[in-house]
Amino acid sequence: MDTLATKTSVKIVGSNGQISLGKEFAGRRVLVEEQEPGVWLVRTAMVIPENELWLHQPQARAELERALDWAQRNPPKESDPDAILKRLKDGGRTAGKKGSARSER
Repeated sequence: MDTLATKTSVKIVGSNGQISLGKEFAGRRVLVEEQEPGVWLVRTAMVIPENELWLHQPQARAELERALDWAQRNPPKESDPDAILKRLKDGGRTAGKKGSARSER
């Protein structure tokens, strides 16, 4: 059976109420849970902004995976912005066509 090795150290709470966990944790986010008076559990954590939480829902995650797969299968191609603008001004017709699909009916 595997056992977890625990590392115990003594820290002094400074006059400003802070303790240092060590440089290896500098800049990391942690959750501090007070389990009972005088007993705290400190765990490293990742925080997801609320406006990005939807990305972690199963449906959105699946749609994002499909989109990323599509992007890998369909690499970007060079385009001609002038030709696109001209086509838009001409009502979406491509070069070589006479009239729109509507006028050919």
